[in-house]
Amino acid sequence: MTSLSELGYKNLDNNEIVFPKLGLDFHVDATAFTVFGVAIQWYGIIITAGLVLALLFGLRNMRRVGIDPDRAIDAIIGGIIGGIIGARTYYVIFNWSEYAGNWKSILNTREGGLAIYGGVIGAFLVGGIVCKFRKVKLLPMLDICGTGFLLGQGIGRWGNFTNQEAFGRNTDSIFGMSGGRIQNWISRTYTPDVLNPNYMVHPCFLYESVWCLTGFVILAIFLKKYRKFDGQNFLLYLIWYGLGRFFIEGLRTDSLMIGTLKVSQALAAVCVIVCLILMIIFTSKVKRMGRDYKLYCNTEESRLLLAQADELNAKSTKKSKSDNSEKQESEDKNHG
Repeated sequence: MTSLSELGYKNLDNNEIVFPKLGLDFHVDATAFTVFGVAIQWYGIIITAGLVLALLFGLRNMRRVGIDPDRAIDAIIGGIIGGIIGARTYYVIFNWSEYAGNWKSILNTREGGLAIYGGVIGAFLVGGIVCKFRKVKLLPMLDICGTGFLLGQGIGRWGNFTNQEAFGRNTDSIFGMSGGRIQNWISRTYTPDVLNPNYMVHPCFLYESVWCLTGFVILAIFLKKYRKFDGQNFLLYLIWYGLGRFFIEGLRTDSLMIGTLKVSQALAAVCVIVCLILMIIFTSKVKRMGRDYKLYCNTEESRLLLAQADELNAKSTKKSKSDNSEKQESEDKNHG
């Protein structure tokens, strides 16, 4: 295995991130800027950007699955809030030794500490409850949200890049990376025979980002016309993400653990197996039902709700134009 010094990299500073075999050298301060003495981290900005793009994708595609976007937005916002809370709660629970006795640090997410599986669980629970109250069909909603999750996660993983986290064991791969903060963390945490700071490590954040964005393209573009039952794309999301996460998590050195068990790796394996079984069950059921089964977007209920939404929007637009016209006439009279 080639050392960093042999590749021409010595004494990396805390803000330096390198991909030696690709010839890439970045200097990234984890703090983007400061507002009234509060440091705003790139991690938070990138995570937020991922959430916003996932939100926009969801709203733009809700009608395709038969859901009124105006009704869905409450559930999406609820899901985002639940996702953030769930992601932080999951991370804190499995890192309790770092937070015990320091309650203020639990609320500090600006420098990282969000777990994706906790986010998915939280978003599902809170978003599902809001769907119930807003009378939004959950399964078609999940189909769009699952696809959006892949987009948000694929972008959000670059927050780990700016924090120099979510990396793996030593490697001689062409994609191998290192950084000043990575080297410091390895030196404090491991002995050189287990993980050596003088060698490159796997950029697991990059692997997962590429995997998620590839999955997004597949679900959003290539498979969107082949949805056979409501909930299918959400199951495909869990299978796709779980499969990639299982192997990528096996490379990581900063996993959340229960004893010697990597929590996210175990959960990924369970998700893949359970969702594959559900896919087989639901696909068989739809085949047996034949023409008796209809996607929600093809039901009379969906058509009626969307028609009512269009009517309300048309009335609202007409009223807005009328109000603007009256206002303009009033201004013209006053001016005259």
